[in-house]
This record gives sequence, C-alpha cells and structure tokens, in this order.
Amino acid sequence: MSEKTELQRQLNPMHVWAIAFGCIIGWGSFINPGKKFLPNSGVAGTAIAMVLGGIVMAIIAFSYAYMIPKFPKAGGEFTFTKKCFGKQAAYICGWFLVAAYLTNVPMNSTAIGLIVDGLDGNANILKWGFNYSIAGFEVYLGEIILAMSILILFGVLNILGVKKAGVVQTILAILLVTSVLVLFISALISSKAKLSNTLPVWGFDKKAAIAAFKDGTYQTITPFAHKGSRGILSAILATFAIAPWAYVGFDTIPQAAEEFNFPYKKVMIIMAIAIVFGCFVYTANNTIAAAALENWPDLIVEAQSTPWLLLAAAERLLGLPGKILVGVAVSCAVLSGIMGFYMASARLMYSMSLDGYLPSIFGKLDPKHGTPRNAMIFCILVSLSGPILGREALGWFVDMSAIGASIGYFFTSASSLITQKRDKDGNALIKVMAVIGIIFSLSFVVLQLIPIPGLSGVHFGKESYIMLAIWVAIGVVFYFTRSQKIDQRSK
Repeated sequence: MSEKTELQRQLNPMHVWAIAFGCIIGWGSFINPGKKFLPNSGVAGTAIAMVLGGIVMAIIAFSYAYMIPKFPKAGGEFTFTKKCFGKQAAYICGWFLVAAYLTNVPMNSTAIGLIVDGLDGNANILKWGFNYSIAGFEVYLGEIILAMSILILFGVLNILGVKKAGVVQTILAILLVTSVLVLFISALISSKAKLSNTLPVWGFDKKAAIAAFKDGTYQTITPFAHKGSRGILSAILATFAIAPWAYVGFDTIPQAAEEFNFPYKKVMIIMAIAIVFGCFVYTANNTIAAAALENWPDLIVEAQSTPWLLLAAAERLLGLPGKILVGVAVSCAVLSGIMGFYMASARLMYSMSLDGYLPSIFGKLDPKHGTPRNAMIFCILVSLSGPILGREALGWFVDMSAIGASIGYFFTSASSLITQKRDKDGNALIKVMAVIGIIFSLSFVVLQLIPIPGLSGVHFGKESYIMLAIWVAIGVVFYFTRSQKIDQRSK
C-alpha cells in the first residue's frame, strides 16, 4: 500500500465542536474549585472572570475565523505566524503551542486515579504497589498503570483514524455537558444548595488561612467570610489571568483544518458555541461546589491535599446518583481532553516537521489511516510523564498551558491584522477584534509572568517559572540544532 501524503477530510461540524469543547473542559474544571477558583476568586470572582474570559476568547476567535480560510493547513497558529512573521517567530509560536497542548494530556491523566478513588469511597483500590511523594501527594503504582493504559489506548485510537476519534469525541462531549446540566438543575431546585453558602464570594487568603489553622487561630466560616475576603479586583484577575488555559481548546480547531469536510465559514459559530458551553461548565461546577457545601473554606484549609469539592457537593445534593453524575462528567472531560489535545499536538508537530522545525520522522503519515502516527507516538511517550508526576503538579501544567496559549493568541491576532492589510480584504470589525485580541493576549502574558503589587495569586508560582525556564532553554538549543533544516525548507 502506498503511503498517504495528505490528511483525510473526515471531520464534520459536530466532530469539530466536540474537539474544541472537549479540549476546553478537562479535569481542571472539576478539581480547581477547591484548588484555585474558590480560594482565589470565590463564586462571584470566578463567574465574572469566566464570563469576561469567554468574551475575550470570542473576540480572539474572530482572528482565527478570518485566518483559517486563508491558510487551511494543519499547524494553525504556527502556519499563520510563518506566513506573516517568518521562521523565527513561527518557531517561537509553535514551540509554546506544543507546551500549551501537550501539557494538557498528562494533566488530564493525573485525574484518572482520583476519579476511581472518589467514586470507590474508602476502598482505595488503586493505592497498591510502590509509592512515593511529589509536592506532598502520594503516587501509587496502581494509579500509574491505569492512567498509562488509558493514555496508550486513546493515543492508539487517534492513530486508527480521525473519523473514529471524532465520533468518540462527540459522544464524550455530549455526555459531559448533559451530566453537568442535570447536576446544575438539581442544585437550583434543591433546598440543600443555598446562596449564603457561597460566602466569601470573592475568595480568601488561602496561605494566611492555612497558617492560622496550623497555629490554632483559624476562624470558622461566618466571621472568616467577612475578615478574610480578598479584594474584588484581585479576586477577578486571579482567575481571569488563567483564562487562556481555561479556554485553550477552541484554538485547536485550525490544527485540524485540513480534515474538515464542511465550508470554513462555519468555523466562527463552532468556536463561539464551544466557548459558551465551556463558560457554562466552569461557572456551574464552581457555583455548585460552593452553594451545596456550607463549610467549603474549612474543607480547603483543613485538607492535606486538594479537596474534590464538587464530588462532595454532588453527593450532598443527590447522594449516590450525584456521585455517578460527577463521575460520568469528569471521566468524559478527562478522556475528551486527552483525545482532543492528542489530535492537536500531533498535527502541530506534523506541520512543524514538514517545514523542518522538527525532525522529518514526525512528518510521516500512517500509510493505512492517514494520521500523523510518529508524532502521535511521541505525544504518547511524553504524556506518560503525567501519572509519574502525580496530581499536585496540576498547577504547574496549568501555568505552562496558559502562557503557551496566550502566545498563540497574540500571534494569531497579529497575523490577522497583517493579512488584512496585505490582502486589503478585511473589514473594520475584524480589524478592531484583532487589535483587542493583541492587547488582551499581551495582558495575559504580563499577568502570568510579572508579580503586580496587591494582586496575589495571579502570577506564576516558583515551580512554574522553573518549568518555563527549562522549556525555553530546550527550545533555544533545539532551534539552533535545526536552523539549517529550517533555512532549507523555508526557501
């Protein structure tokens, strides 16, 4: 059989929506109410930040919708940047996008063990074999084996054909949004979910509260809700700063542009719907977790590791059916996230390889299925690090993904502006959206990287800075080792 040289056009609009939505909603939307959202921003701060973030992402999506028909090739932002800014800028964009997409796969895989443990009660059936601790969290062989098995399974499914992967992704996405919607409606009609439980609505100083708990001076929720609240601006920005991570996924759409079997004019509406659904799930999960638990600040402060507040809230609202709903939703989120980011990562690497930015082996397609097999195998191997690092590394991956996505948004918005000027076919609305997209993309980078007085919990933590420095260093070395190949392919 002769080797296929082109990706296969087998994705319909529903498949593409499912890829985008499945990437937007991953494990983080279910664990971060206890880890980041509620302590940093509370219910009100998180809701406002997510809505604002969704609006900004929709603005940036205009640039994507404009650029995809211009350059309907795998690679997305990388391809746009190469055409408009040249090889060095394209490499920077592509390298950081690899971080944005690929870190989400191991990040989702770390949740698999917690799903089983949470639904299993006290049996802890995965906590067997050798174990060790990373960032205060115990990692067990049983969890590693299960997570790695799923990573390999879904990687192989991606190799077997984009249409099969698209069908599976669609089923997972529909089950995910249906489960969250049922749980949200249950919270609205249940007497156990109360607005008063959401205090402090702007979050609290988690570090100070934990220190007070350790020295015995920590107060319970009623006085604490008034004395420990964060400032409104700080609360909103703490979550708004990671909006690029929260919504990373709609931008995976151009990575599969060569595989669409429908007109490109539908891309904008598909992205917009995915962003709206994503905003709903983030906000609903966070609000349900707080409204159904009258002592959620105490649970966060007293926990030895990140508490799964949404699972506790669902069980309080509906009992075992509530736990099952969360189990179905988070399982679909994890699996769809793994599936979607595998697809995006492999196609980005495939495109970069064709232009010499990565070794030529990543530019080979499977002769039978027409998928970037070698790039996918590499993604699988890298993703197997997630189960080994454990769940407390989640925050580091979030930050890496956020900075990578922000850089991709910036280059796409800037490329849109340049392309409109060059081709003289843009309209005023698209130009304005591109300028706003550039401003917000740079703002996200500043918020993530630069500590701003009075805005605690917004910028990177120490471990995230270290990971970023390592990634940049590897990228610099790799670029200079590949520069000759890049020069040859760019001619």
